[in-house]
Amino acid sequence: MVQKRDTEFRSPKTLSIPWVPIVRNISEIGQDNYGRLGLSHMTIAGSVMHGFKEVEVWLQTFAPGVRTPIHRHSCEEIFVVLKGSGTLYLASNSHKNYPGSPQEFPIFTNSTFYVPVNDAHQVWNTNEQEDLQFLVIISRPPVKVFIYDDWYMPHTAAKLKYPYYWDERCYETSPIKDEL
Repeated sequence: MVQKRDTEFRSPKTLSIPWVPIVRNISEIGQDNYGRLGLSHMTIAGSVMHGFKEVEVWLQTFAPGVRTPIHRHSCEEIFVVLKGSGTLYLASNSHKNYPGSPQEFPIFTNSTFYVPVNDAHQVWNTNEQEDLQFLVIISRPPVKVFIYDDWYMPHTAAKLKYPYYWDERCYETSPIKDEL
């Protein structure tokens, strides 16, 4: 049986795991910057895009100086750094009224790190010479992201972004309800 290439878009109504080929060439998967210069995002396995229910996998590349916004979400997040270096800022005391001063962790090629549920964080390519590229694995997709202007912004003032940028195009109809 010949599998369809992953490059064509399918609506959520027709999505299910059987539509996702067992083996795919990631060079044939679309990528976008979603209006953020210096970002390249590719959803390798997505809940909304491909029908996965428990996990999502992304490949992201940040040009020198590019960073995520300060944000948090109610899912676990694991990163595997494929190339480059940068800094993870993590506010483990995010369970107060605001994130607070973050800890700084250097990240580098072949390192891995995780972000606990609801801990505010930011990933920044602080290397001025090369791109930072990593795989991101999240639980409980699709992700609901709360964005902060700074580390002392109250949680109640954080801006909810849902669906997140790479899920927006997939929502032609209301999201499919999970049985959980």
